[in-house]
Amino acid sequence: MSLIQVCVLGSFSFALYKALVLLLRRPHGIDLDGPNRGNWLTGNIASLFEGGVDYCVHIAEKYGGAVRLHGPLGETVYVSDPRALHHMVVKDQHIFEEPNPFIMSNKLVFGEGLISTVGEQHRRQRKLLNPVFSTSNMRRLLCMLHPISDRLTSTLASKLPADGSHREIDVLPWLSRCALDGVCQGILGYPSNTLSAAENDPYAEALRKIGPLIGKLMKVRPIAAIVMQYCSPYWARKVLDLATVPWLPTQFMADVREMRHIRKKQAMEVEEMPNSIDTKCRDNDAMTSMMDIMLCAVKANAVSSNTERLTDAELLGQMNVMVFAGLDTTTSALARCIYLLAQHSGAQARLRSEIRDATKILEDDSDMSSAELPYDILMNLPFLDGVIKETLRLYPSLPVMARVTSKATTLPLEFPTRSRSGGYTSAVAIPEGTFTIISILAANRHRGMWGADANEWCPERWLSSPLAAPSQAQEANYSLDGEDGASTSRSAPVLGVKDGVRFPGVYSNMMTFLGGSHSCIGFKFAEMELKQVLATLVLRLHFSLPTERNAQGHVKEIQWKLQAFHIPVVKPPAGDGVTPQVPLNVRMVKKDDFIW
Repeated sequence: MSLIQVCVLGSFSFALYKALVLLLRRPHGIDLDGPNRGNWLTGNIASLFEGGVDYCVHIAEKYGGAVRLHGPLGETVYVSDPRALHHMVVKDQHIFEEPNPFIMSNKLVFGEGLISTVGEQHRRQRKLLNPVFSTSNMRRLLCMLHPISDRLTSTLASKLPADGSHREIDVLPWLSRCALDGVCQGILGYPSNTLSAAENDPYAEALRKIGPLIGKLMKVRPIAAIVMQYCSPYWARKVLDLATVPWLPTQFMADVREMRHIRKKQAMEVEEMPNSIDTKCRDNDAMTSMMDIMLCAVKANAVSSNTERLTDAELLGQMNVMVFAGLDTTTSALARCIYLLAQHSGAQARLRSEIRDATKILEDDSDMSSAELPYDILMNLPFLDGVIKETLRLYPSLPVMARVTSKATTLPLEFPTRSRSGGYTSAVAIPEGTFTIISILAANRHRGMWGADANEWCPERWLSSPLAAPSQAQEANYSLDGEDGASTSRSAPVLGVKDGVRFPGVYSNMMTFLGGSHSCIGFKFAEMELKQVLATLVLRLHFSLPTERNAQGHVKEIQWKLQAFHIPVVKPPAGDGVTPQVPLNVRMVKKDDFIW
């Protein structure tokens, strides 16, 4: 047996020992109602993913905004109440910390980025990067996304029959390539050009597996944290480098090797950034038109004081985080938007017509070439805004987030929730060391805050809300600590607000991008990219659900599995239920596809 094999086995044994110690010390006695415990060892936490979206929403509707669940390390509190979430992500966020396995495994994969740091280091990074994602920078970056969205549309159009009929295309890999090109160009300032790569390009194909792989890696996060805590950096890398161990020839390890390949290729490309930055800095005109996010960050870091300046490792960590965080989340949101529009042909026609009117394109199909709208027009198209917001509300890319209490506390509730005794309580005592789950999914579908139709996809709901397509002035009042300075002065009804109580999210009162100092820093870029790509696609292409039957007479039906992300697959028997894919009928747009 090799030395690495011994180290791996020893680390697994030690991890199991630490898990048993934690198991014996697990918190118990939380005065909340909840579903049956389930498995005696692992509890019922896995049901959140096995049951999918419906189960996650059902338990919040049945038991209330705070629900007692059971995990392998004790009782867990599942939270969707707006007042409780305000305390967790804003007021008392220092008590509700990100779990150590989450931080340590992120550090292992991404380095010293925002999602891998806590405390003062996280504050320094956030302070430097917050101004980089300003509205003025977004205006400058939009022109970088125009050719990428055009290339995606042209690529799909090139695969269609010349007679105008439809063809079934799996759009997911092309959306993934588009998302990667967008974040690489806009965030890092270099073209990855995966849209132009061969259809079976191994690098591009591996991208599709990142989301499911991260879901699988969640199961080994505790082991990663323990190994990194008790081993030196050298031995931690040796032990955790399981992808190179030949005696583990599983598909999981093969997927890990592919992810390592992606990171290695990305690192080689990023190494060229200093030369690119030097070139840009020597040309003032280039600085005006090529100010990508990381160049802004590097320039801001250069003029920061020594105490606030980030190290090279921290800057590289931000690059890793932004690329990977912006890849799967954007791909998932784009795929869901197009899938929903394929389901709702009327909404698709309405959106297409709104974009046509904004671009003042002629009625002749041949003139429909691009949706290169100025930033202010693109971001203020009412129905496009409604489609994006409603999709992000119902289907947040990250449905849940975990926290652990650093000390005992009491969590206040806006809506009384069921206790163990069968009564109701407006506050719940949380012991030190308790795992809590922020249910972004259940919060975004809270009937008390969003209305009786909270579980329905209805873009029109945003058309009468003051939060639809916010102006720059309104955005200026939206701070990244989760407080909305504009909400207190509005007199009209606002979505996600009831009697002055609102969810502490940084984006339209929903929790999709979280809130407080750990909210998603790139939500403005993500929203802009989603709108630009979707506007370009629907202007030229029409999408509908699959209709062709296979040899056994089955039509493909898309199912969205809930893992770390929403993973679309084709349900058996028409599909394998495992491979991520979104097959849709695609054809060129006709005049009848508009509303006249």
